[in-house]
Amino acid sequence: MVARYLIFSFFFSIVLCFNQTHGKTIHGKAKIIDGDTIHIGNNKIRLHAIDAPEINQKCIKNKIEWKCGLQSTKFLKKLIDGYKIKCITKDKDKYNRYIAICYKNNIDLNSEMVTNGWAIAYRYYSLDYITQEEEAKIKKIGIWSGEFEEPYLFRKRNK
Repeated sequence: MVARYLIFSFFFSIVLCFNQTHGKTIHGKAKIIDGDTIHIGNNKIRLHAIDAPEINQKCIKNKIEWKCGLQSTKFLKKLIDGYKIKCITKDKDKYNRYIAICYKNNIDLNSEMVTNGWAIAYRYYSLDYITQEEEAKIKKIGIWSGEFEEPYLFRKRNK
């Protein structure tokens, strides 16, 4: 009987924990940290299924280095343009940030970052936004206009 109670309690606490992060809506003015991270109030949010260049990351175009991480950050800032946004959470990551899809007036900001070439589809975590990435590659826009190191490899190399 005690074992059943412990198993039930364990299962219930997992479900309760999942429900606290999955589907939670966070809305308000966003502070842009980089191309895939924002803060709304005390909530740190990582944009779901995308990976943008780090703010200090550089790319190469026509043999010239340029600050693609800074440009990615600026693009997200311009995209949001001071509007209040809405983020629907999916999970939390190991840094205790919410993982979310964020919207400005029903525009999926995650998708827009990839569509415009300022982030890649983060295939390690999701297959979302692959079509948008392919379109950006074909158009050679954003980071696809030259050469770049995938952001997760850049982070790993610069730990």
